[in-house]
This record gives sequence, C-alpha cells and structure tokens, in this order.
Amino acid sequence: MTRFLDANVFIYAYYKPKGALSEEQKRMKEQAKKIIRRVNEGEEVVTTVVHLSEVANILKRGLPTRDLHALLLSLCSMDNVKVVGVTKEDYMEAIDMMKDIGLDPNDCLAVKIMRMERIEEIYSFDKAFDNVEGVRRATLQLENSSDT
Repeated sequence: MTRFLDANVFIYAYYKPKGALSEEQKRMKEQAKKIIRRVNEGEEVVTTVVHLSEVANILKRGLPTRDLHALLLSLCSMDNVKVVGVTKEDYMEAIDMMKDIGLDPNDCLAVKIMRMERIEEIYSFDKAFDNVEGVRRATLQLENSSDT
C-alpha cells in the first residue's frame, strides 16, 4: 500500500532542536525515524515538490548544506518515492479546498494528490488530517508498534 509522505515527518526526523525535547516530541521524533527507515528500506510513498520544498526551507536552518543536499538528492532518486509535480492549477484547486476542509493550502494539496493517486493513508503528525474524509494518518498505527 502506498502512502503519502508529509513534510513534517522529515522535520521531526532530522531537525535538531536547540533545547530539550518533551516526551511527546521524543516519541514523534522516534516515529519519524521509523517512517524514514521504512522508506529507505523500499516502502512506496508519494509526496510533491511543494512538500519537498517545505522540508528544504525548514531543514536548511538545522542541517549542514551538504547533508540537506544529500537528503533531497536521495529522495528524488529513490524508485520507491514518487515526487509529484504541481501546476498552478493544482495549487489553485488546493487553495479552493481550504474553505471546504479547513486545512492550510499545502495540506489541501496533499489531500488533492492523495485523491488523485487513490491513496488513503498519510504519514503525518498533523492531527488536522484526522478530520478529512477518506484520509487516515498512518502514524496512528505506529504509535504503539515496536516493529516498525
């Protein structure tokens, strides 16, 4: 089963905070690392260039340029990671979806692409996806699992 891969998974996995993490943040960071490990082992995922851009914009503050370069290059070259291009029309549709499902435009774009690709699960820590019809957060299945 293919899942959509949200930008916040990378942020939790790779971002190095300046202060101490709460227990909840530690748990999410560990889950994010498990998800990345699954992708590195060949699990099929879909994301968009917009979501990769989100990753780059946030991680550029916390990762050395060479590490960010390697991460993005690796993602774009993996056969099991489908990176979907986004047109102006796609983004306009996502903006229009904001009033119907109440998410920000990039999250609406994820939902739009999921529907287009017939994907029902998303790797994300954003609980707002829990209120979107036809979308399930796969992270919920990982919360109590030690084998992932």
